[in-house]
Amino acid sequence: MGKLRDQMIMEMELRNHSPKTIKAYIRHVKNFTRLFNKSPAEMGTDEIRKYLHHLKKEKKVSWSNINIAYCGLKFFYTKVLHRRWDVEHIPRPRGEKRLPNILAQSELQRIFDATTNLKNCAMLMVTYSGGLRVSETSHLKITDIDSQRMLIRIAGAKGNKDRYTLLSKVALNKLRHYYKIYRPTDWLFEGKNKNNPISDGTIQKVFRKAKKKAGIKKPATVHTLRHSFATHLMEAGVDIFTIQRLLGHAYLKTTSTYIHVERKRLQDIINPLDRMMEDKI
Repeated sequence: MGKLRDQMIMEMELRNHSPKTIKAYIRHVKNFTRLFNKSPAEMGTDEIRKYLHHLKKEKKVSWSNINIAYCGLKFFYTKVLHRRWDVEHIPRPRGEKRLPNILAQSELQRIFDATTNLKNCAMLMVTYSGGLRVSETSHLKITDIDSQRMLIRIAGAKGNKDRYTLLSKVALNKLRHYYKIYRPTDWLFEGKNKNNPISDGTIQKVFRKAKKKAGIKKPATVHTLRHSFATHLMEAGVDIFTIQRLLGHAYLKTTSTYIHVERKRLQDIINPLDRMMEDKI
């Protein structure tokens, strides 16, 4: 699909889609083409339905990945081939409503204590301090740290939006110590090649190693630091609109997920069984 591929990339670039989105959409259209061994221009609704079903039943991929496939194919057929998208016969996958895992502050402390490498500890602290996505941490520049206002500037975040989030005093002190030893020049956390930022995969690996060393069995990834940041703020009484801005969520509905995992609200509820048998507790 050489010419069609180039056209699709151009259409996405004109709409300012992120490189990550472009790569994901192209991958799915390519896999779609391979599955049927035909040009996508020769296929339509039936093949699209079969491909999405194939992802669900044969590949057993996550709902979010199927949703990306759906969006990628819809973009290709409507914006590149200029065809009508049959919404009735190509249903959008329903989302899976799963609550995020949250690390307690004591568990986070164990993870930071277990991260003895100065650079690695600084990375994890900054990620939690600002509720950052892993890609946001890896692409921080030295100039993004505003120590005067105690803020972190996130440039070109998800949706190509800039925002500011919090910088803790503890994280700043760790960063200052890190800077004196490592002397980064542009990227805050450099990769093996100092001209490039550290990779997302390396940060994930650092977290997994620290989590294991801390003896924490709970399922968690670097992204759990972001979930924990938001939940801990909510438990501390910070309003949901402020948390939405700090996280860079486009919709309040996304931020409201953390209401369901806020421990303090649940702890304040008296269990009906305890109320009923109060004299026996």
